[in-house]
Amino acid sequence: MVTSTHEASHRIFQEHPEVLAPVFKALGLPPPAKSIIEAMSPDATEIRPLERRVDTVLKVEPSDGDRFMVAVEKQTEPVPGKGISWAYYVAHLHAKFGLPVLLVAVCHSKRTAKWAAGPFESRVGPWATQVTRPFVLGPHNVPEITDVSMVTENPALATISAIVHCESENHPAILNMLADGIRFFDKATAKYWCEFVEIGLEDTPARETWKGLQKMIATYFPGRGTLFEQTYLEGEAKGEAKAILRFLEARGVSVPEEARDRIADCTDLDLLNRWLDRTPHVESVDELFAEEPEVSEATSDGPLT
Repeated sequence: MVTSTHEASHRIFQEHPEVLAPVFKALGLPPPAKSIIEAMSPDATEIRPLERRVDTVLKVEPSDGDRFMVAVEKQTEPVPGKGISWAYYVAHLHAKFGLPVLLVAVCHSKRTAKWAAGPFESRVGPWATQVTRPFVLGPHNVPEITDVSMVTENPALATISAIVHCESENHPAILNMLADGIRFFDKATAKYWCEFVEIGLEDTPARETWKGLQKMIATYFPGRGTLFEQTYLEGEAKGEAKAILRFLEARGVSVPEEARDRIADCTDLDLLNRWLDRTPHVESVDELFAEEPEVSEATSDGPLT
């Protein structure tokens, strides 16, 4: 099952491959640019007895050197048998595209990062037929955010840094620095990065810290329950409730305090919309709250005409 954290990693590497800069630097490769990176289908499934899906698959065409694939996996903790899955991903992508494959594991704890580095071996006695050694992005090689300029110059790298260091004791200071930098962006850009960070932090204490730093109201990832989306929907509901009460007041319909509270406290936008549609026609709040009658399909024994 793909979690919100996996989705955030998937999106950020596809839309902002510059977050791979530490990988390219460590391997002595030219820095990544959007013009040389193409997102590929992450499906690594064969005829389908078993589903296997890599978080992100990118095809890289360096300005100087041979093409290769990058498969990115988000790993929150050690998982038995994961090394076998990773070996399958690499072998399948290599065979499918005919290009060498670099597997990158993204971890936010030193323990997981150490485990993810492998090597994972298919071994018989002293002979290893296959060895998988992922390149790991983790707290050990992704720099912490230390000043606002890091955020404004490279928000993607600053975002992945905040996610990778979410278990660090310094995470409140890191997130404060990130928030300070994001405030320099225009509203739409700020909302975009704020939600990327919130989703990437998943259900960690760092996410609660980040929620407290968010000031704007908007949504970029619908359906993920972020603070932006929650605040936006609450605002929509309050607006609908006010409109209903004003309509009823303008029509002279009496609204007892209990009914007023019921309308004002409702957060179901579909229900509020139904009430709003009824306000021009009802003569009492009882009619407003009345359940809609079930529509039964009439039947006839005679021929249709």
